[in-house]
Amino acid sequence: MTEPSPATLDPTALRELLDSGKNVRVVDVRTPGEFESVHIPGAYNVPLDLLREHRDEFLAHLDENVVLVCRSGQRATQAEETLRTAGLFNVHILEGGMMGWEAKGFTVNRGTERWDLERQVRLVAGSIVLTSVLGSIAVPKLKWLAAGVGGGLSFAALSNTCAMGMVLSKLPYNRGASCDPQTIVAQLVDSKTATAERN
Repeated sequence: MTEPSPATLDPTALRELLDSGKNVRVVDVRTPGEFESVHIPGAYNVPLDLLREHRDEFLAHLDENVVLVCRSGQRATQAEETLRTAGLFNVHILEGGMMGWEAKGFTVNRGTERWDLERQVRLVAGSIVLTSVLGSIAVPKLKWLAAGVGGGLSFAALSNTCAMGMVLSKLPYNRGASCDPQTIVAQLVDSKTATAERN
């Protein structure tokens, strides 16, 4: 068993790795909608929920150095834990995520602009709290809905998970045509074949 490599990689180091032509696979664990909005050229979209559900299928095709990307690093950290638990140690997290990559001014592919998942969670949670507080004027028990959302957000911060985010990620707005495991595995296999042919 090999020793685990450093868990983070800053955007400049990733840019240098990509430019060097070394075998590195950039895996973006955001929702397909977020990925379609903006992503690093050459990245593969493997949403966090699919990575967890089909981990073993993906592991068979992730033998290069893997750099995990999300918006800011939280989901990439969860994906890294999933892969390391399964025995894959050549995994890094892009420090600062897409926000860090874009802040450096590095090239991105842009598509239709969509709200990222974290922003959607803030909108939904805030709307529920505001509506239930205002509604509690007429129906006092609605204040407990606001308390429940607050408790859920506190639990999400302490456990580094987000049930609301997981639910929102399954909405059609956040899904794309390419978010089924068979399509993703086929893309990974095709790229591995192309790399082998070049070498």
